Amino acid sequence: MRRQVNLSDISDGRLYGENDMVKADCHGCRDCFQCCTGMGDSVILDPYDMYRFQAGLGRGLAALLEEGAVQLHVVDGCILPSLVMEGKGERCFFLDLQGRCSIHGSRPGVCRLFPLGRYYEEGDFKYFLQTGECREKNRSKVKVGKWIDTPERGKYHDFLCVWHDFLKRLEGEMAAGGEEGAKRLNMLLLQSFYLTGYDPERDFYGQFGERMEQALSYLQNG
Repeated sequence: MRRQVNLSDISDGRLYGENDMVKADCHGCRDCFQCCTGMGDSVILDPYDMYRFQAGLGRGLAALLEEGAVQLHVVDGCILPSLVMEGKGERCFFLDLQGRCSIHGSRPGVCRLFPLGRYYEEGDFKYFLQTGECREKNRSKVKVGKWIDTPERGKYHDFLCVWHDFLKRLEGEMAAGGEEGAKRLNMLLLQSFYLTGYDPERDFYGQFGERMEQALSYLQNG
């Protein structure tokens, strides 16, 4: 999701790499769960998140939609899934009664990232620290790569770049192809990367690469 804001207004003005230290560690949240409420449809799920859910929860997109944990909505022209915020307090569906994440080991990348964000530019990205999003005032420094808590960080970084560029391409294709073209491409997006289940016994990146190759071939040959 592109945010039409000035980085200087929402960050400390710095961009970070994975080996940089950043004041993001909120000490286990200490009974705070503010960032798990009122997020609207902003916790967008990518294919690796679906793989995490498949491996950790044993449920794919269809089951999560039926359960009410996930919803579909339009993001920059693409139909994508996001976590549901429910009730008067707009609490994340997976937040338990004690205000703790019930799927912490399988939580999406957006959740692992917070209070960091990603700034994409020229086919790559850096991280930035959101200064007004977390109410913990005495956060400690932690290495960015450790904070995002995802194995094989090099492969994960490359995946995020490929995925971001693919969504940008789809957006352009949809704008050029009209309403029917957009429907067709959104079905390709959902079926290829979300609705078709992932094998948790296989490496995610290999599965993603196979699907991306097929999707790009479809775009190329129409």
